Amino acid sequence: MSKKTIIAVAVATLAFGQLAQAQTNLQTFYDFGKNRGHFTTTLEGFYNDNWGNTFFFIDYDYNKKDADNKNYAPSGSYMEIARCLNFWGKTALAPLSLQVEYNGLVDVNQNFLFGVDYFVHSNDFKNTFNFKLLYKTFSKQAGASSDLPLQFTFVWGMQDLFGVEGLRFSGFVDVWGENVVNFKEAGDKPQKFVVISEPQIWYNVGKFFGCPNLNIGGEVELSVNFAGYDGFYARPCIGTKWVF
Repeated sequence: MSKKTIIAVAVATLAFGQLAQAQTNLQTFYDFGKNRGHFTTTLEGFYNDNWGNTFFFIDYDYNKKDADNKNYAPSGSYMEIARCLNFWGKTALAPLSLQVEYNGLVDVNQNFLFGVDYFVHSNDFKNTFNFKLLYKTFSKQAGASSDLPLQFTFVWGMQDLFGVEGLRFSGFVDVWGENVVNFKEAGDKPQKFVVISEPQIWYNVGKFFGCPNLNIGGEVELSVNFAGYDGFYARPCIGTKWVF
């Protein structure tokens, strides 16, 4: 699970000189999609400074099973860390940032990405959108390759959706070129691209009892040719988010 839901706020702060607090949050999901049935936690953070901003997240899936088919430990971890650079926040190029990113899945692969991020927003900054175009490297040790090593990322955040205070709709779409073999038979032609999207919806239920840190909601992982699975999959999750 890739989580990029606060990047839009980050770039808004950077590009237009708004003062924003750093944020760290912990999301806990129960994945009840087909062949899933396990918990996932995501620790996510954003921090800005005079040279730009840093965004990261770390996922853990808790589905290591024992002989009785019961979960007893995390099965793996995935992380991303992205740095946006912007030294021109008071110029006409303020919405444009340079980006460098690292991501890696334990015991599987790692990638570096380099490119640009462009930010747009509504007048009140409640609706924010980021468009990213990145060059993506691939782990040759893992046998990964691409005929078109580019990734397009779209990130959105919509606060107080439909005029409901505390209701947030956010998420991202990643599309990149990769020669994906998945679980095909030997000799089958690989797919040429991967799509992953994770729309999330959260409601700040904690505001009703003096605990605005607490949100409830969930996400749906929508994917094509992702994580070894050929074709389209939709995997829903329910969860909580605690903002520190």
